[in-house]
Amino acid sequence: MNTPLPDAVPDLHTQNGLATITLQRPALRNSLNNLDLRTLLDHFSSIHADPSVRVLVLRAHTQGMPQPVFSAGYHVAGLDADVSAPNFFQLVPDTLCRLRPVTICALNGSVFGGATDLVLACDLVVAQQGMEWRMPACAIGLHYYASGLQRYIHKLGLNLSQRAFLLGLGLSFEQLQTTGLFHSLTTANDFENQLQLVIDRALAMAPLAVQSTKQSLRDIATHAFDLDVLQDRESASQTSADFAEGRLALQQRRAPRFLGL
Repeated sequence: MNTPLPDAVPDLHTQNGLATITLQRPALRNSLNNLDLRTLLDHFSSIHADPSVRVLVLRAHTQGMPQPVFSAGYHVAGLDADVSAPNFFQLVPDTLCRLRPVTICALNGSVFGGATDLVLACDLVVAQQGMEWRMPACAIGLHYYASGLQRYIHKLGLNLSQRAFLLGLGLSFEQLQTTGLFHSLTTANDFENQLQLVIDRALAMAPLAVQSTKQSLRDIATHAFDLDVLQDRESASQTSADFAEGRLALQQRRAPRFLGL
């Protein structure tokens, strides 16, 4: 007997410093309706407020699909019910981009529309070979929101962004890898192993240093940084218990035991 495919809002599971959000509407290619978007925002709020969470993985249920799809993006039927829906969708990647923990997208399928911006909003991406990326906004008459366009330009560059938006062309993950978008582009068989390696590495970092550095990198990339603020973050790390532990661990040739202090 075949196991029924799940059809539910995104699931959140948290354990040992790792939060995992799973999209779980595979029968609908993991498209996102308004309830899904609200649920994601609620999950993000919970994760951001929980200091024990140091890494977030965003992934999708793709079992049972003829071809794996991470997400088909916003469920466009919702546009008829709420003309402000594109602006509502924008809140999700914008919030994801600002989250405190390191964020990793486990991109184990093709991705379309607004869901591409969820990928771009993550800090790191582990992707599966042989998949496709497509942005159909202009093909359905929609000018994309500004923060999403900024992420496209920043992560993919102008030329690939023009091809994606102005022609609606599908881009292979292999093409996208030339931009450095993916930390790893791997086979289906090795996907989970490669993902776990990235998770373990991120969890091993000093929490305060990695989270403040993440913020500073984003501030610099968006030309919104204050040099005094960056120097304050640097000074705070130098007086932290984690930095003292890191130096001691180097001297003793052992793995550090960071407490986020």
